[in-house]
Amino acid sequence: MPPSAYSQPNKQVPLNNGIPPMPGTNQYQQPSNIPPLPNNQPPNQFQPSNNLNNNHQVPPVGPAAGYPSKQPGYMSQQTAYQQTIDQFSNLSVNQGMNKMWGYEPHDLLNTRDILPSTKLEPPPIRLPQNLPEGINCSRDLFRCTLTKLPETKSLLDKSRLPLGLLIHPFKDINNLKVIKTTIVRCRQCRTYINPFVQFLDSKQWKCNICFRTNEIHEQFLYDRNTDMFGDPYRRPEIQSATVEYLATSDYTVRDPPQPAMYLFLLDVSQIAAQSGYLYTVCEVLLNQLKSLPGDRRTSVAIITYDSAVHFYSLAEGQTQPAQIILTDIEDVFLPSPDNILVNLNECYDMIVDLLKQLPDKFKDNLDSGSALGPALQAAFNLLKPTGGRITIFQTCLPNRGPGALESRENPNQRSNDDPPHMNPATDFYKKIALECTSFYIAVDLFILNSQYVDLATLSGVSKHSSGCIHHIPLFSAKNMSHVYQLDRMFSRYLTRKIGFESVMRIRCTKGMSIHTFHGNFFVRSTDLLALPNVNPDAGYGIQISIDESLTHIQYACFQVAVLYTSSKGDRRIRVHTLCLPVVSNVNDVLVGADQQCIAGLLAKMAVDRSLLHSLSDAREAFLNVVCDVLTTYKMTQTGHLTGSLLAPSSLKLLPLFILALLKHPAFRIGQSTRLDDRLYAMMEMKCLPLNNLMLSIYPELYPLHTLDQDPTFEWSELLVPSPRILQLSAERLQATGTYLLNLPESILILVRHGTPPAVCSALFGFQSVAQMPENLYELPQLETPLSVKLNALIAYLNDDKAYVSPVKVMKDSSPDRMEFYDKLIEDKNSGGASYYEFLQRIREQVKNS
Repeated sequence: MPPSAYSQPNKQVPLNNGIPPMPGTNQYQQPSNIPPLPNNQPPNQFQPSNNLNNNHQVPPVGPAAGYPSKQPGYMSQQTAYQQTIDQFSNLSVNQGMNKMWGYEPHDLLNTRDILPSTKLEPPPIRLPQNLPEGINCSRDLFRCTLTKLPETKSLLDKSRLPLGLLIHPFKDINNLKVIKTTIVRCRQCRTYINPFVQFLDSKQWKCNICFRTNEIHEQFLYDRNTDMFGDPYRRPEIQSATVEYLATSDYTVRDPPQPAMYLFLLDVSQIAAQSGYLYTVCEVLLNQLKSLPGDRRTSVAIITYDSAVHFYSLAEGQTQPAQIILTDIEDVFLPSPDNILVNLNECYDMIVDLLKQLPDKFKDNLDSGSALGPALQAAFNLLKPTGGRITIFQTCLPNRGPGALESRENPNQRSNDDPPHMNPATDFYKKIALECTSFYIAVDLFILNSQYVDLATLSGVSKHSSGCIHHIPLFSAKNMSHVYQLDRMFSRYLTRKIGFESVMRIRCTKGMSIHTFHGNFFVRSTDLLALPNVNPDAGYGIQISIDESLTHIQYACFQVAVLYTSSKGDRRIRVHTLCLPVVSNVNDVLVGADQQCIAGLLAKMAVDRSLLHSLSDAREAFLNVVCDVLTTYKMTQTGHLTGSLLAPSSLKLLPLFILALLKHPAFRIGQSTRLDDRLYAMMEMKCLPLNNLMLSIYPELYPLHTLDQDPTFEWSELLVPSPRILQLSAERLQATGTYLLNLPESILILVRHGTPPAVCSALFGFQSVAQMPENLYELPQLETPLSVKLNALIAYLNDDKAYVSPVKVMKDSSPDRMEFYDKLIEDKNSGGASYYEFLQRIREQVKNS
């Protein structure tokens, strides 16, 4: 049976190694919109060889090269050796070392295939020799914009690069080391002991954050396996940069810790009834009720609302759920709260009955009111004694009671340089979020709107309570793509791991400090975030400042600790530690840049800049960063042509990523973008972990018609093909090809009009493109080798996502094809210039700086 593209992937990932690399080659044709270079050769560089093992063109041999001719026999025996000697005779020692260490410059204007043909890996971290290798924190969990830290603030300023961290602290992890013994921490700064501390002798260790000397407790040295006192380097805390502790009562907020409490707020207004979303939501809840994380204390409540608020009494002894309607929404009170929030196990049958009744009960509702504010107040009062999670499904603009809103969007202003109304219309939802945070309640939003809902205002309830936001614009149950997406999205949401009563603290080596946080949280102090709930799909950004010179140390460290209550009632602490070398040369800083991490942090910073200042200000800042960095790099280089635009290997993709950000729905101008869609894109950028954020910024484009020729690798008992990744330009698409576009929340497959019947039959089960419908919402699982490979590839791509992406197959003639073509950001469109035009603009600014 071929693997299913819809099978739920295993979210558990190894700590040390990421997904296997996807080998392949990248041999595209020269883009037509870039003029050829003289003699088809870049200035001051060798012409690339077709041999992937060679990095330079082999120089000519014989009279044409000025060498004396040789006898034919001699040539046949010595050609390979002589070519190698000739090749390296043209390379200086500096050139060879520069290439080895990533210092070799790239002329972006003359580099045709800038994108690697395989997944871009983060740059390696090379620590001093006195530190253990291979135990640094996984880059899936913890990344810094710079893999080499500048030793002074002036050096950082000179590089013009941002210094910051992107973390994914609660990511699902395989083989996580759980420590049940004494928790060892620095007495001064409270850093958790980690692989990068220094053991001075058998009785003392030196903290790598504040440099204080601490005593080693005998219990830390005791080895239970040997019943002897042993080497501290054997301890799991010293062998792994990520560990989890079972915390003692000293770390508890209340005794016993908070149980899992889930409250669902469901919009049942007229627009909600027309959308049909309630059928899918109730069906998923019915399927997943027994899979909700928790223990025997887990409780559930369901509240619906239109212009009134509807409670449901689910007490034991009742024959069916009893509805209680509250029409006075100006002063909300709770009728019989003990019967509304009920134990899941004890009242399971009653909850099931209610979920089966709700969709039909409201399918013909004509009440156009939406009293979200009063319903949210009631939910807060219900969970206030215990804490927990509120899940809101909203389909229209709240228009009744406290928190009522009015439409502010003007469709004629959607493509403006500075669209108005991107900030909240009222602080009602922010205030209630802060109240929720005080009582360890998180609020999550599912926006399934067919019209404007003012997400700029509503998002505050999740942003300030560590909640999450999901959005399916123009949702309709008649659109199977929407239904599949909601089903998978909500199923993952209900069953994923959850932490209650959480706080997260970030520590950094003395001399550095935290500047700004990015994500959904409440800042409790300069280094402490309040997270009423923490989930494995949330990412965070942190900007770092260098306050004091780091010249006295070889390396610096960052540590993130998340204290939380598990769904089983355990109090736990998850700790991640990242170590980076400190350097004194600006070239080292530039070459050690992590361009994906930089793009991710800049995206988060730009969201704040757009909301605090203006969208045009954020767009200008994007351009300034690229120009400043490339200007700095130009000043370190000599001997290159005036018309070149140079970048080190570590930053050669940064202009491409910045162009992608400028054309992203969050920041684009000149192209009509609904205000709610723009705000959701911004909220998503603030919260997505880096891997998924990069898919949002620059999606992966794969050819599918070559799968039978592509190499494969083993993964999760599957043979996965590794097609080359194509650049996002229409000129990379063949008329006879079929292509897959990998996005964070969906997978799009485009079938070009000239796709051969054999490929069409093997992949989709149709004899020709003409026989296919315009759109397919489910990928066939055929017994053909091509179909098996495609399903394996999709399962592999889904593994690093929060949930299994729905697949949408579309023909070139489909009205929906622009969903695909709009992502080809390297081409000129209404959203901005082509990639080559963008590079020319940068070159002019760098030249004049």
